[in-house]
Amino acid sequence: MLDVGQPDLRERGKAGGLVTLPNIISFARLCAVPLAVWLVLQQLMEAAFVLFMLAGASDALDGWLARRQGGGNKVGAVLDPIADKALMVSMYVTLAAIHVLPDWLAILIVFRDVMIVGGVLMLFLLGHPPVIRPLCISKLNTLLQIALVAFALLLSFAHGLPEPLATLILDGLIWAVTLCTLASGAMYVWDVARHR
Repeated sequence: MLDVGQPDLRERGKAGGLVTLPNIISFARLCAVPLAVWLVLQQLMEAAFVLFMLAGASDALDGWLARRQGGGNKVGAVLDPIADKALMVSMYVTLAAIHVLPDWLAILIVFRDVMIVGGVLMLFLLGHPPVIRPLCISKLNTLLQIALVAFALLLSFAHGLPEPLATLILDGLIWAVTLCTLASGAMYVWDVARHR
């Protein structure tokens, strides 16, 4: 029986409670980042691929759970994208460091994210908090980035695809991610600028 003075756990979650199932899943994904980096650096690509796919599945799961619980809370709204960005950026930097992906692509992805976060912080400091809206091209960019990391990890241990086809797919994904990253960065800058 609930104490009259205590709010329901669901209500506390909506109001910004820290310990909710979606937040626990997001935090676990964030904690998996150092392990994923270590696995790649140790050339344990099969394990890194499995961990990366589990992280992707956990992202879908915590989003679904948050929607079921009434849209999530403020903690989850910050924790979820931080976990996602930490995983993606660390994977690109690590895969570039071991020459699986081009270093210029990792630099581009890091620069885009730093530019967006830096722009948001600058606007906050200037007293103009921006309205952050996820753009369609940004969702496509995230999907392509995930596909490229997953395919690069898969190629490093699975050798079922013929070499020319594997190279063609990998190169195609690299250029798709490049163009989409440039376009989404430009669209975020344009979107913020026209609403000022």
